[in-house]
Amino acid sequence: MEMPNPAGPGGAELKNAEREIQAFRVRLMFAGSLVALCFLLLAGRFVMLQIVNYDEYQSAAEDNRISVLPIVPNRGLILDRNGVVLARNYSAYTLEITPSKVADLEETINQLAQLIEVQPKDRKRFQKLMAESKNFDSLPIRTRLTDEEVARFAANRWRFAGVDIKARLFRQYPLGELASHVVGYIGRISEKDLEQIEARSLEANYKGSEHIGKIGIEQSYEKELHGTTGFEQVEVDAGGRAVRTLARTAPVSGNNLTLSIDIELQRIAEEALGDRKGAVVAIEPATGEVLAFASRPGFDPNLFVDGIDTVNWDAYNNSPDKPLLNRPLRGAYPPGSTFKPFMALAALTMGKRRPEQAISDPGYFMFGSHRFRDDKVGGHGSVDMHKSIVVSCDTYYYMLANDMGIDNIAKYIGPMGFGALTGIDIEGELPGVLPSTAWKAKRFRRPEQQRWYAGETISVGIGQGYNAYTPLQLAHATATLANDGKVKVPHLVRTIEDARTGTKQSVLPQIPKDAEGRPTRPADLGYKPEHLAIIKKALAEVPITGTAARAFAGAGYASAGKTGTAQVFTLKQTEKYDAKRIAEHLRDHAWYIAYAPAENPKIAIAVLVENGGFGSQSAAPIARMLFDYALLGKKPEKPGPAPLLAPKPGALADDEDAD
Repeated sequence: MEMPNPAGPGGAELKNAEREIQAFRVRLMFAGSLVALCFLLLAGRFVMLQIVNYDEYQSAAEDNRISVLPIVPNRGLILDRNGVVLARNYSAYTLEITPSKVADLEETINQLAQLIEVQPKDRKRFQKLMAESKNFDSLPIRTRLTDEEVARFAANRWRFAGVDIKARLFRQYPLGELASHVVGYIGRISEKDLEQIEARSLEANYKGSEHIGKIGIEQSYEKELHGTTGFEQVEVDAGGRAVRTLARTAPVSGNNLTLSIDIELQRIAEEALGDRKGAVVAIEPATGEVLAFASRPGFDPNLFVDGIDTVNWDAYNNSPDKPLLNRPLRGAYPPGSTFKPFMALAALTMGKRRPEQAISDPGYFMFGSHRFRDDKVGGHGSVDMHKSIVVSCDTYYYMLANDMGIDNIAKYIGPMGFGALTGIDIEGELPGVLPSTAWKAKRFRRPEQQRWYAGETISVGIGQGYNAYTPLQLAHATATLANDGKVKVPHLVRTIEDARTGTKQSVLPQIPKDAEGRPTRPADLGYKPEHLAIIKKALAEVPITGTAARAFAGAGYASAGKTGTAQVFTLKQTEKYDAKRIAEHLRDHAWYIAYAPAENPKIAIAVLVENGGFGSQSAAPIARMLFDYALLGKKPEKPGPAPLLAPKPGALADDEDAD
């Protein structure tokens, strides 16, 4: 017989229910704890966000809400001494591409070309800029868009990701090639430029800027011309669109520069050179202000602003005439006979010659078995110091150089600025070469090359041999001589106009200093007045009866000068110079240095015509044209190259018309 269950029929179900209730309570407590923990975590996070890290996240939120945009300042103007604008700004629209935002760059450009004209030169320039820039830089494919082109692109903007139209300030050089080597140009900021900007801690001031001065005044006075970048705080929405302007710090325009250059005198100098290669530098002796600084051939600086195209770059860079070479500043040439007046002054200062001391010139000077020839066959007869300058007697200076010795020549010529930087306020100047025993020992490597030979001194005396100076140095030395040995550092910038106040500050450059901070030469060279008078009297005779007489016939003023012819290569003793039989690039260089008026100099000048032959025929007429304008206000009747004077009838090419 089966016994009944004490728990009854529902006992098992009751026991299971209690167990489930207990499990449910456990689960509920666990879930509640978990929820509580989550709330604690949320509360903790809330405290971290709203209290502990409030400042940090508030700043981040503001950064997302507020965009800080740089405002590029207007670049300062560059004007000549009379207020003629040489460099200015204007605004225009540019079509720009950011390569990193474009999937197919070539296809994008092709599609753009269907809307807006894109020429092959634009594509080449873009490729060149892309090679020089970072992938995320915005680069121009077309500049100076018309209103119609802007409207046409705006209607199709949605088709071109990474392409935008931007309003830009452009630099313009209204006179083109005229004074291009003085003014220089600006170009897009390169990696090298950026490194220099960072080295000077100027990154903030160049935010938004894409251009910087590359050469000339644009480079040397970049700090003055650039200005101060402004900033604008703009509130933006979630889509990055500007809603309103919150704050604005206005930019400060760059300072305006007034140059000492007289652009009309500059124009006459460049037109007088014409197609010939050469340089003209004119300086005011009393102040050092540069009145003209011409280098031919020149270049158009406007081509460089947006990035020069490869066709024009190749034409400039590969031209045998080297239009990008700043000849007054970086062209080093033997000075030829223009060196003789300074040799004479050095001899007087050293006590090596007396003015009346004369030599007998047979037409050559023998040094051992070598014959150093004079320009005039048969010689000039009896020659004292005055005559040696007027007729440009080589023999006199062969003998003088031999008597002085190379180190004394360097010692007494050096203070005039030969073989040293003048300190002009434009970058890139070369010091030239004033030879000496120390210079040669440093210049060459092999011992036999380092030795100075006495025979090498002879040709130095007539401005040949190792002598090599810039047209700027010759003009500076001439100005110093005209100013009675008082040194005025040549400078191109006359005044700097403050963009904020409008006040103008004069530029007064100082004589360059050595590594120890001492001036490289005294401000007054201390020449004796009687010695200066001897040299000046002879120089004043040159345009009257000497080698420059034909070029200055009928001038309405008295000037003083010296012609010079510098050999490009050395002839054999048995050879005679004949320009017609020599390749043009091997022909002699033509020089003329001068100042006027002779008694109260207002302008000193150095003229170089590369491969121009005799200075009396090629260079002196150019100086005459500049003096006529500077002193008389007389412009050439027919603007263009100065006339090449032929030898006077019946005269030999190497007679008294030679240099």
